[in-house]
Amino acid sequence: MSARLRGTPARLNTPAVRTRLYTLGGAVILAVLLWRIDTGVLVEGLRRIDGPTLLAGLGIGLVTTVFSAWRWALVARGIGIRLPLGAAVADYYRALFLNAALPGGVWGDVHRAVRHGQSAGDMGRGVRAVVLERTAGQLALFAAGAVVLVSMPSPVLDEVRQAAPVVGLGVVGACAVVLAVRMNRAPGRRGDGRGVLAEAREGLLSRRNAPGVLVSSVVVLAGYVAMFVLAAHVAGAGASVAELLPLAVLALLAMGLPLNVGGWGPREGVTAWAFGAAGLGAGRGLTVAVVYGVLSLVASLPGVVVLVGRWYAGVRGGGRGAVAPAARPVPGGVAPEPPAGLRPRPQTPPEGMEVPDGLGGVVSSEKYAANESARLARISLPFSAAPREGRPMTPESV
Repeated sequence: MSARLRGTPARLNTPAVRTRLYTLGGAVILAVLLWRIDTGVLVEGLRRIDGPTLLAGLGIGLVTTVFSAWRWALVARGIGIRLPLGAAVADYYRALFLNAALPGGVWGDVHRAVRHGQSAGDMGRGVRAVVLERTAGQLALFAAGAVVLVSMPSPVLDEVRQAAPVVGLGVVGACAVVLAVRMNRAPGRRGDGRGVLAEAREGLLSRRNAPGVLVSSVVVLAGYVAMFVLAAHVAGAGASVAELLPLAVLALLAMGLPLNVGGWGPREGVTAWAFGAAGLGAGRGLTVAVVYGVLSLVASLPGVVVLVGRWYAGVRGGGRGAVAPAARPVPGGVAPEPPAGLRPRPQTPPEGMEVPDGLGGVVSSEKYAANESARLARISLPFSAAPREGRPMTPESV
């Protein structure tokens, strides 16, 4: 019994169990919100989603997806992997849809990392390219969010200002510890760490990549905020962009938590709390978060087209290697003349035999033998069907 109890934490720490627990946590958050908050405002906000709103969501999603794919291509090129922009955009759309459709919100990124690593022939670099690309986006969110939450009125303004010095000192201390560990590490154990840090530096901070990574991250973050402002307008929040900006940052930070069902859960809970603390109504905040989720799902729908197209291309490509059907009998019993390459070759007459030439004369078999020997010498080995050493023809001799 004690051995079973000791093995329980290890069994609970598997990825499958963690995914189920995270999904259950997101479902519990949604259930509590729907139980405690009036859903009348939510239904009203969902009814206000119309065609122009969906088109606007698709347009914002197109911009953010293209710039995210560009950032991914830059990072991949920086660490030595070729990734065309068109393929990156298609794979990113597919990953966004899988993130929205599957529990956990990360399986799409896992899928594109594995597929890119397989296609590039280097699984490690393919995975690291996706990790570095996502890290660049999160760093941009943290940096911009810290500036917004410290400088603009929000429900967490006082708490953030009090925690900012502590967080800053913690970051400085962590950097100092990492630097000290690197300097005191044995020379034989520095290879792997240097390789990973060199790839991160080349993919994100190099002179060639840093401007593009920075611009793409800013554009993507601005697109997410624009989507949130659009959702607030549809939900009838009646707040200005300056009032919505810190609330949008809090919602985006909450979306990074793994406790979600396809992205749903923490975003709705934090948004409802932030709107309630800001005096805009918790029900209105829940409506904004739900509308944002609907618009994000609509923006990822081109990923379905990519999935279906890749599946159809795979089916067609798999059918090309099918075995040709057997030959059918020819009507009338008369077979067509075979192609020139498959016609039977003339047989060489036995040595010493004279053969009529069709013009009233005879031709000695020595001429046939000389011509046949020259023809056989021109045939490229090892696929010649010429008999060897007078032995009978067998499959092994071909």
